[in-house]
Amino acid sequence: MGISDIITHYILGELENEDGSTVLSRSELAERFKCVPSQINYVLMTRFSPEHGYTVESRRGGGGYIRITRVNMTRGMLIMHVINSIGDSIDARSAAAFLANMRAAEAIDGRETAVISAAISDSALTPVQDRELRDRLRASVLKRCLMQIAN
Repeated sequence: MGISDIITHYILGELENEDGSTVLSRSELAERFKCVPSQINYVLMTRFSPEHGYTVESRRGGGGYIRITRVNMTRGMLIMHVINSIGDSIDARSAAAFLANMRAAEAIDGRETAVISAAISDSALTPVQDRELRDRLRASVLKRCLMQIAN
């Protein structure tokens, strides 16, 4: 098990102990796990992001803290949260993460996941050569599909 997995496991345990929300110190975590604070930042950005169902509030400095909250939402609220989190552009990997997390949270079913995945895949969007334009189109299609499901 790598250091990122160990840190993630520890934070998940803290969230369980605190009913879905915890306040931690970046420097204390780094000291506890004998790593640099940027490793803590990496874990927060990759494993506790909105697409993974968490909000992270951070304040830096001597009295700084990190507040991590598991977002508990209804199906419709979760879908709308994802739609609002997507922005104007999204790459294939981030879109897949959103879909996987929505599937895990049972906000969308397996068939919906498969259909949306096919619609926003790089192979479906191949005619759009410009990567930036492709990611913008992917975001638009993903949002429209999710809005249809939410209605």
